[in-house]
Amino acid sequence: MTAEPQRLLVLVRHGQSQDNERDLFSGLRDPSLTPRGVEEARAAGRALRELGLSFTHAFTSVLTRARQTMALALEELGQADLAVREDAALNERDYGALAGLNKTQARARFGAEQVRIWRKSYDAVPEGGESLAMTAARVWPFYEREIAPAVRGGGRVLVVGHGNALRSMLMRLDGVDPQAIEEVNIGTAERLAYTLAEDGERLVKTELRPFRA
Repeated sequence: MTAEPQRLLVLVRHGQSQDNERDLFSGLRDPSLTPRGVEEARAAGRALRELGLSFTHAFTSVLTRARQTMALALEELGQADLAVREDAALNERDYGALAGLNKTQARARFGAEQVRIWRKSYDAVPEGGESLAMTAARVWPFYEREIAPAVRGGGRVLVVGHGNALRSMLMRLDGVDPQAIEEVNIGTAERLAYTLAEDGERLVKTELRPFRA
């Protein structure tokens, strides 16, 4: 095992929510975790603890499913008292008129092709909602302003977020273009890790592996 790394970023999607369980477009709706989601959040925290990791900074959205996941993961890490920065900039994409509908209901109301475009296109805006591009326009500046400096300053940073908000972050971190991001999916409680590159600026994807405490 190697020493616990400095300058580490770990991204975690929230555990299964009640809307995930019902296959609903959620967006800014604020469902809680399901029992499965609670266990997924705890399992994510246990997995990070078993790797010998601890964190100096924590960021999440203001939505319940992300805040619950963060709290449960930190409890499993033995870091329940770590200060967590909650900010609406990290909220999920606003699905507007799609929110609260399942895919069948959405297709019946708006047409299958329109729903496909709203879901998959980087620039398409659901009625009253946000495109993925608009989501990225609030997520990435927050990343550059708050998260990246914490990592570059030597911190180990945990971010619990949402599928689309995290995908918009991955576009910059992984250099994914708007067409390819359509096919990127992040599972509930899935974990992604990045460390600072030798240039001291970029973050590069890394494999999570055991570290010494």
